[in-house]
Amino acid sequence: MKDLISVIDRSAPEILLRSGEHIILVTVAMLVAIAIGIPLGIFITRRPRLAPPILGIANALQTIPSLAIFGFLISVPFLGGIGKNPAIVALILYALLPLIRNTYIGINNVDPAVREAAVGMGMTDWQLLTQVELPLASGVILGGIRVATVISVGIATIAAAIGGGGLGVFIFRGLATVNSQLILTGAIPAAAIALGADLGLGWLETKLTQQLPFWSKIDRRVAVIAGILGLLLAGAIGINYQQAPPTIAIGSKNFTEQIILGELLAQQIESHTNIKVERQLNLGGTFICHEAVKAGQIAGYVEYTGTSLTAILKQEVSKDSQVVFNNVKQAYDRQFQLEVMSPLGFENTFAFIVRNEDAKRLNIKNLSEAAQYTPQMRGGFGYEFLERKDGYPALAKTYGLKFAKTQQMEFGLMYQALKDKSVDLIAASSTDGLIPILNLVVLEDDKKYFPPYQAVPVFNQATLKKYPELRTAVNQLAGLISTQDIQKMNYQVDNRSMPAAQVVRAWLKSKNLV
Repeated sequence: MKDLISVIDRSAPEILLRSGEHIILVTVAMLVAIAIGIPLGIFITRRPRLAPPILGIANALQTIPSLAIFGFLISVPFLGGIGKNPAIVALILYALLPLIRNTYIGINNVDPAVREAAVGMGMTDWQLLTQVELPLASGVILGGIRVATVISVGIATIAAAIGGGGLGVFIFRGLATVNSQLILTGAIPAAAIALGADLGLGWLETKLTQQLPFWSKIDRRVAVIAGILGLLLAGAIGINYQQAPPTIAIGSKNFTEQIILGELLAQQIESHTNIKVERQLNLGGTFICHEAVKAGQIAGYVEYTGTSLTAILKQEVSKDSQVVFNNVKQAYDRQFQLEVMSPLGFENTFAFIVRNEDAKRLNIKNLSEAAQYTPQMRGGFGYEFLERKDGYPALAKTYGLKFAKTQQMEFGLMYQALKDKSVDLIAASSTDGLIPILNLVVLEDDKKYFPPYQAVPVFNQATLKKYPELRTAVNQLAGLISTQDIQKMNYQVDNRSMPAAQVVRAWLKSKNLV
């Protein structure tokens, strides 16, 4: 508890910032979703034959995993990319079903005798809708808004995976560093926002279901409070979108080392140019970052040559680091209009990791020795590793690995799963700071299966053409980061809970780059 309080106290300004981002994401998405969903619900009450297909589509959208929608939207023009826009679009899509369905059900459940009486009084269809059906269905409709809002607050935490901000930043950061305090720092405010929204809308729903004329159900005090909150929200949205936009964005994947490297690029650029940098860190896996830099949504990020060769280019594995670098550099230039800059100085290959006590008990030091025990072991692997060309399928064939169970999981959860004995062997990164912290053993790749994985900055050529000083600033980092340097920085962030920005600043000073 003391650690949690300390983290919250240290992160208080950022918690307020991320909470504001979270509320803005949800509010903007809900306003648009209400403007679409309620009229669509009304429409299908007038066109009943269209109700099944429209509700079916809304149901289908609910079944699509949120990360899949975020990933798909990256390459969609105008609405997509990375940042707040695709996050808001995804939240709108998820909010539509309860809004459409509750509006449809609420209006259809109005007593037919009441409708007949209204029509008998000479009311037009518009008068019937606005003066009879909507007032009587308002409680059910608001119930739909209530459900959609709570759903949106929860899903908005995943927006951090595509640079959308919000409280999910803390959750992803905590997952990457196996830091439960950071996870709670994001989860507790998100839960508070969801609970507050649910209670507030529940109270309003109760007011609206009282047997009073429609407009008098909301008393003067509620109207004043709603007006003030509306003005405050409008001001917050205005300030958020009127701030001077950053010149470029730097991205990273979703684990500690990548966050450090993204911060390193950002600080190096800010120190040696007049370019303002937006951090779009924790974007997700290789393919999200690759699509983002191709589309110019980010100026650059750090990739690994072996990953580029096998996962992106789908080329055969090579053991020569210079050959791999040259092939990747030429192919990225020709196929994607991306520039692969000089290596930063270290490699980060896959590491196959087991608990220290298991390594001693089974007397295993390499993958060949471990292979005979895998039928009794559970493997934990990231989604990307299970799919990529240099990943699990070919590795299992090379070593004859046959696990009792193969568990797919988020990269940041693997160490915790290994520590808790939910899995027995994981594929992680050789430079991870958590390896010594958790007293784990790295098994040797004795058959030299993997290609070299040199860390290299990858930048969009159009951005470099617009800001040529970027190339000079980033190339100053070439060859400067040793394996020991990156392990130490990973250790400081993972074990000592130091902010990545602080760790990077200290390293840059040690190299006289600040």
